Amino acid sequence: MNVWFTGEIGGLEKGISILSRRLGLTVREDGLPVRVERIPEDRLEVEKSAEGAKILYRDRIHFFRALGLLVEECGEKDVFRVTEHPQFQSDGVMIDVSQNNAVIHPKNLKRVLELMALMGLNLFLLYAEDSYEVKGEPRFGYMRGRYTRKELEAADDYADALGIEMVPCVQTLAHLIDVLKWERYWDIRDDDDTLLVGEPKTYELIGKILSAASAPFRSRRIHIGMDEAFRLGQGEYLLRNGLRPKFDIMNEHLGKVLEITGKLGLKPMIWSDMYFRAASETGDYYDPDVQFSPAMLSSVPKGVQLVYWDYEHQKKETYAAMISKHREFGSVPVFAGGIWCWNGYAVDYDKTFATSGPALEACREAGVREVIATLWGDGGCESNLYEGLLGMQFYAENGYAEKPDRKKLKKRFQFCTGCRLEDFERITLLDKLPGTPALEGWKYTNPSRYLMWQDPLLGLFDENIRGLGMGVHYSKLAKAFRESEGRSGEFGFLFRFLGKTAEVLSEKSEVGIAMTDAYRKKDRKELKRILEEVLPDLCRRVEDLRLCHRRLWMDTYKPVGWEVLDIRYGGLLARLETAEDRLCSYLNGETDSLEELEQEKMPFLGKPGLTACNLYSRICSASRLSYSTAY
Repeated sequence: MNVWFTGEIGGLEKGISILSRRLGLTVREDGLPVRVERIPEDRLEVEKSAEGAKILYRDRIHFFRALGLLVEECGEKDVFRVTEHPQFQSDGVMIDVSQNNAVIHPKNLKRVLELMALMGLNLFLLYAEDSYEVKGEPRFGYMRGRYTRKELEAADDYADALGIEMVPCVQTLAHLIDVLKWERYWDIRDDDDTLLVGEPKTYELIGKILSAASAPFRSRRIHIGMDEAFRLGQGEYLLRNGLRPKFDIMNEHLGKVLEITGKLGLKPMIWSDMYFRAASETGDYYDPDVQFSPAMLSSVPKGVQLVYWDYEHQKKETYAAMISKHREFGSVPVFAGGIWCWNGYAVDYDKTFATSGPALEACREAGVREVIATLWGDGGCESNLYEGLLGMQFYAENGYAEKPDRKKLKKRFQFCTGCRLEDFERITLLDKLPGTPALEGWKYTNPSRYLMWQDPLLGLFDENIRGLGMGVHYSKLAKAFRESEGRSGEFGFLFRFLGKTAEVLSEKSEVGIAMTDAYRKKDRKELKRILEEVLPDLCRRVEDLRLCHRRLWMDTYKPVGWEVLDIRYGGLLARLETAEDRLCSYLNGETDSLEELEQEKMPFLGKPGLTACNLYSRICSASRLSYSTAY
């Protein structure tokens, strides 16, 4: 499509050049004339008539969304007019590049930013506990795929050209186990995960962290974390200072960190949960009965923005009540919801929509001006970054309409990504069975993770899935993913990976049950079939998946971090080989029994049916994998 822009395009040229490649645009004088006008009103407008087209916009991000709308509508109509009203000042995503071991490759940072611009998302938080360089601290982010300052500066330049604010998101209290495990930092630990409040060396390190993390970015905003410090003041701090209220310790620490951000000219924000937990009699973040006394509220250091995170609730009223509680601190919070990508191989879109829909509605009604969709990666990151694209589009469409509808979401997602909404929704079925009721609140299921990594002989989850037909379910899903692969353009390889995942699970999910049942029935013929046909084929499928997954990882992330999944796949293959050896020994009469299959198996957590377990160490064995997480 040929276009020619006239009017107010100052500051848009580089972004137009970037998106032209993705949109198939050529800027030339004989192209469709597009008059561009910047307006003071908080709206964007795209119109096309026989004479040409026009784009009205206020913020640069609105122009880039409008440019996509222009191309999208031109493909369907000769004359049209589209008007949208942004619902939020900032609407964006936060992507984890530390807890998940998956540091997004710089080329994919750019691809994500391009997709965000087309969607109309203008805020990108990069969550990095230690995945960036800190001058004078060689152990910080050591062998963790950390970004160089040059890489981050290039990403920020790209984001700025597209009208996106890039904000560093770091930690200055807890969530620092991958830093504090090194001997260099042992003298500033409260515990394995938490910095020692009040220790001068702690604030020397925090000064370096904040300086290094903020330097590559134009934005003076920075997220300084401080969430989930569950054992705050209960380790070395307790020995030095005695028992003190967590609320007071938080205030002491935040005050000292704000002195540093002030000197650096930064505008900080923190996760709000520790203040809520400290004031709650139950220690719960979402305690509806929590009360903040005037003395508590007045003691909290000023000059920090609270971020209210909530990935769990499904009622608008719950979010509205929590927003109101946050307002007691004297300002309107930022809201952070979740794209449920952190429990295994799949994004749970049922949970994502059921929680984020009412949350965003509550935010609009309560006047919350900034919202973030978080993509965490707890537990090793089997899922791929791009599985979350539909969640990003969901937040975008909620950001440009008071009452977003599925039809518009589907159409925009197809245009922005080249993918079908239904194909991405189907990813959820790696962890769900059709027809099963949705689980309320925080509850979730993640069989894609525990059925992949559970031991074939020990089968800690076998009694959870007995009789559910998981093999048939995954076999059908593998076929559906193969169909999705051919129609998903640049993201086709994502569905190839998901298809191979389902192919493995179609055999592996129930192989332990089959071995146990045949052994107890003394069905040697069936055991021989499993030994000679099923297990060798399963090993082949696992290796095929590993190679596919490795290619996808290397295309998406930096190579450091993949070793964790190599170890898991290698462990699985080794245990499958051991299962072959054990069956062979039994069938050959070398051993009289298979102790692993003799013991009565119980459902995980005591109840049959699909369940949840996010910890690899709990999934693969009932034995201890390591003595301590500190070393």
